[in-house]
Amino acid sequence: MAKRDYYEVLGVKKDASDDEIKKAYRKLAIKYHPDKNPGDKEAEAKFKEAAEAHEVLSDKQKRARYDQFGHAGVGGASGNPFGGAGGNPFEGGTFNFNGQSFNFDFGGGTGNPLDDILGSIFGFGGAPRQRRGHDYRVSTTISFEDAIFGTTKQITVEGKSFKVKIPAGIDDGMSIRLAGKGGPAPEGGVKGDLYVQVRVKPHKHLTREGAIILSEEHISMVDAALGTEIDVETVDGHLTMKVPAGTQSGTPFKLSGHGVPMRIDGDRGPHIVTIIVDTPKNLSKKQKDLLREFADSKKRSFWG
Repeated sequence: MAKRDYYEVLGVKKDASDDEIKKAYRKLAIKYHPDKNPGDKEAEAKFKEAAEAHEVLSDKQKRARYDQFGHAGVGGASGNPFGGAGGNPFEGGTFNFNGQSFNFDFGGGTGNPLDDILGSIFGFGGAPRQRRGHDYRVSTTISFEDAIFGTTKQITVEGKSFKVKIPAGIDDGMSIRLAGKGGPAPEGGVKGDLYVQVRVKPHKHLTREGAIILSEEHISMVDAALGTEIDVETVDGHLTMKVPAGTQSGTPFKLSGHGVPMRIDGDRGPHIVTIIVDTPKNLSKKQKDLLREFADSKKRSFWG
């Protein structure tokens, strides 16, 4: 289902002030809060939708990106490549990568070792569970670029060393569950699972928001007024980007296809570059005179 327009969700106009957005969100949050509507799934969905809209529209930079690019500008267009039904990244799921099947577990639902223990003690969950070996948990650290494009890591567990393929688009903190790669099986049982938690090193200049990569580029006031070309660092290398004349500070520009893989078919999100116009400091007398002359000329032009 396509996402609704965030302004429509909150019931405000596109030129709404920050205060109007805040008031609209509070009104909806009170109306649809789960505590006031226990068990009402529709109210819960509307509460989450309003919270998501407020989270974007109350942030100056996210709102600017949303106004220019829609949901694609704030990581909300295509969901998480590792999500379960409905694109929820916390539901877990199965991901096939080069013939290897990965089971992603995010700490809840089936596959939770605590559930297995409680289920075997109290008998809930249907048929008795088969006895299993212990689950093993390890962590591995990869670079920002490897998280975008995927990589292979050598993992050593209990003296048994093997390669683990880490798929493109994985995010910091995600865990890959490898069935049957854990502790030895008890008599009549099955081997445990191996959980590999992936930690992603931060990048010096780039950050990530879902399927979007973000960065900022600083330009001078003169370049902003006259237009220029700048060198932009991306995960695909350095690119030349045109900045048109009259660009204002905080303006976002989208580099399509240079972000994070969004789906198994390989499509990638955008890289959004926000331009920051630097105000000059420590001007010389000549520079100050030129700026005053420019300001005076604008005043004369205004008054005819």
